[in-house]
Amino acid sequence: MRGWLKGLAPEDRREIGQDIATVEYGWPIGMPACRPLGHGLWEVRSSLPGNRIARVLFCIAHGQMVLLHGFLKKTHKIPDEDLVLARRRMKEIEQ
Repeated sequence: MRGWLKGLAPEDRREIGQDIATVEYGWPIGMPACRPLGHGLWEVRSSLPGNRIARVLFCIAHGQMVLLHGFLKKTHKIPDEDLVLARRRMKEIEQ
């Protein structure tokens, strides 16, 4: 997750970071900043310059927001491999 963020342009990192902070400090929060994906998985929704969309998938573990996976959306639906990866990481944290 950290490597993905560091690989983004500074203005993209700033926007995503602000959206994560909005969700973290405003929790519980809903649309348009945050949306549940089911079974304890949530997404932070970020709109980036150039009509691009980023998502950061997270869960709440031990009262803390845990960032699991981030990606730039290229389609309307979240790709299955991104959901599988986030859910696997969430299970690892819960153990």
